[in-house]
Amino acid sequence: MDTHNITAIYTKGNSFTSHIDGHKVITDSNSEGVGDGPSPKRLMLASLAGCTGIDVVSILDKMKVIFSEFSIKVNAQLTEEHPRIYKNVQVIYTIKIDKADQSKMEKAVKLSEDKYCGVNAMFKAFTTVENTIVYL
Repeated sequence: MDTHNITAIYTKGNSFTSHIDGHKVITDSNSEGVGDGPSPKRLMLASLAGCTGIDVVSILDKMKVIFSEFSIKVNAQLTEEHPRIYKNVQVIYTIKIDKADQSKMEKAVKLSEDKYCGVNAMFKAFTTVENTIVYL
């Protein structure tokens, strides 16, 4: 069984420095923090974008699809009541790709969503995730 471990060390105010596989990630609170880093919830959104992005690039590479200008935007709304969690999430993939390969992009996104992206699966356990692809 694969186990992930991190250590988060308090620095000041509401800031923590997490040590992840030799990398440092600083988190802070948006409301009472001093701006040392992004909020933990926003890092969850970045994790979702990174996870699905890695999947999609890997799948398109295996399909030998040429693309450029690929970006992923994640929008999420928080509930009003505490604990404030994401009540819905929208993932918007924007990519420049040949029209003939658009169906392959759609397949790559679907494979990421349904099979490969563990972060997406975790999000789906507590909210809805909607995907949109914008072709340039």
